[in-house]
Amino acid sequence: MAHAPRPIPLAAARPAPLEPAALRWRPVHLMRAPHRLAFAGATAVLVLGSLWWLWVQCARLGWLPAGPLAVSPSLGHGALMVHGFMPLFFTGFLFTAGPKWLGVDGPAARAVLPAVALQALAWPLWLLGVHLSVRLAVLALLLAAAGQALAGARFLGLLRASDADDTVHARLVALGWAVGALTLLGLAWGVGHDDPEAARRWLHTGLWGFVALVYVTVVHRMVPFFTSSALPLVRLWRPMWVLYVLVATVALKTLGPWLTWAGLDATAWGAFEGFALLVAGFVLLWLAFVWSLVQSLAVRLLAMLHLGFVWLGLGLSIDGLGQIWAWIGGAPVAPLAALHATTMGFLGSLMLAMVTRVACGHGGRALVADRLSWSAFLLLQLATLLRIAAAVAPPAWVGGLTAATAGLWLLAVGPWGLRLLRWYGQPRPDGRPG
Repeated sequence: MAHAPRPIPLAAARPAPLEPAALRWRPVHLMRAPHRLAFAGATAVLVLGSLWWLWVQCARLGWLPAGPLAVSPSLGHGALMVHGFMPLFFTGFLFTAGPKWLGVDGPAARAVLPAVALQALAWPLWLLGVHLSVRLAVLALLLAAAGQALAGARFLGLLRASDADDTVHARLVALGWAVGALTLLGLAWGVGHDDPEAARRWLHTGLWGFVALVYVTVVHRMVPFFTSSALPLVRLWRPMWVLYVLVATVALKTLGPWLTWAGLDATAWGAFEGFALLVAGFVLLWLAFVWSLVQSLAVRLLAMLHLGFVWLGLGLSIDGLGQIWAWIGGAPVAPLAALHATTMGFLGSLMLAMVTRVACGHGGRALVADRLSWSAFLLLQLATLLRIAAAVAPPAWVGGLTAATAGLWLLAVGPWGLRLLRWYGQPRPDGRPG
């Protein structure tokens, strides 16, 4: 008598890979997971903003028509780079990793839809407002602030529901999110009252008190973890004093403009800040090697994380040296070089690395930096070097170098971002949920 086949245990059952026809792009697939929805919104804003900035640079050179302006395009660019796509990427990453940190259930994509939709709508309106109407620009910033506040409140809810022993990283992220929403309101006030100095001060605060704070917190939590996972001979090492140094450095950069605005002697503060940043820069460069920078170069996706972190140490060192030179009597040295080493080099490189990792690891794809992702990363490094060169170049060269930088940036993030947009609108190729 034939025996009935034994049932396959549920734990051993694996969904069959999907046929190509089943991988058709559909908007409904964006709702399969929070990172799909938020990353799709972030990527759309990133690509749109990159196209716009290249147009602005070409218009400055007389290659394309400029169009009307209601707000400074440099302020428009800064606001987009700080508050546009970065908070949306944070939403996708932190509602994927955050629940694991806190030991709670994460929200469904539908729960973060209002926050994502408000921000994704706000930034095209912001670009229109830059050219057409201050009121429209202010409205866009208020919509973005509302979206950031909703996302931050949702993350704070996860934090309150957690019984985890270690919530330091999550609390710092929540603090950064609150700063982000407040600085958008301050930026809206500065734009609406035609006060560019106030607007730049609030934008600076958003960069360091929100974006950089979230970045260094995630770096401390995740880079050693990813490294020890990919390189078994490397032990997990992330003492809390490293996090305190990172947070203190961010706080120093955040508070500087406010202290001098309140009446603190700018020369004395510049000297103190310069020496502190130089020390912090050297500490972070040392830390990059302690965190196995050299060993990481054997794994492209890991190398992207570690090389991006090196840019933070370089950016702080350049900033510190420039301020010390100004203090001893020289002219201020290349503040835009330090700024772009940090923003393009550090923030941009880690954005590429972390988003690629989440998109692959939670998308049923090989957890590697393939040719497209690695090429995007290398182009970004070249764009960063070119932008630093533009910051120290003779005036006659600045326009052309800046336009070339914008073109390289678009060449780096454009194909990478469009592929991600395609992935987010498709089911996982392995047939699994998520």
